[in-house]
Amino acid sequence: MTAVVLTDRLVALPSVSSRTRNVALVVGGALLTALAARLAINLPWTPVPITGQTFAVLLVGGALGWKRGAASMALYVALGAVGLPFYAEAADGSRGGWEVATGSTAGYLVGFVFSAALVGWLAERGQDRRFDTSVTAMLAGTAVTYLCGVTWLAHNLGVDSTTAMEYGLTPFVIGDALKLLLAGALMPIAWNRLGDR
Repeated sequence: MTAVVLTDRLVALPSVSSRTRNVALVVGGALLTALAARLAINLPWTPVPITGQTFAVLLVGGALGWKRGAASMALYVALGAVGLPFYAEAADGSRGGWEVATGSTAGYLVGFVFSAALVGWLAERGQDRRFDTSVTAMLAGTAVTYLCGVTWLAHNLGVDSTTAMEYGLTPFVIGDALKLLLAGALMPIAWNRLGDR
């Protein structure tokens, strides 16, 4: 079930309180991101996998707004950190736990929270209503994820910024460009369904 379909059903329930709806949306966004983490390809030269997470982060942030989007990603990170198999599979086969949450990809996890908040903030200011402005918001969110992820990766691996970019940015640019274009195309649809943020 997609987040949009789930949201439609929640909006259609007149007896659901605003707080209950918000909690359901935050939890749904975290679960959508965990599901997207299952789409992962490990690369032999870097601890950073290709995943569907970044797509989910952009979509959740834009659809839920900055507060609920950031809360959803914070919940996602927390649930993975306590051991639920919510993250993309690490090189050792683990999908959650404190070691993974604080390991070489920790910067990307933190970046997800800030990315969702930024995309949500921009969406609340109308940048989710047209494809061109939506893509700009998604690009900004992706840049935040990269900034946090590559910075932490350099620190964690003890490498310079150029090497960190080779490990954590360069192999992902084309795929993430496609993901942000797709998220940008879906946001005007999501806005029509969640326009009352």
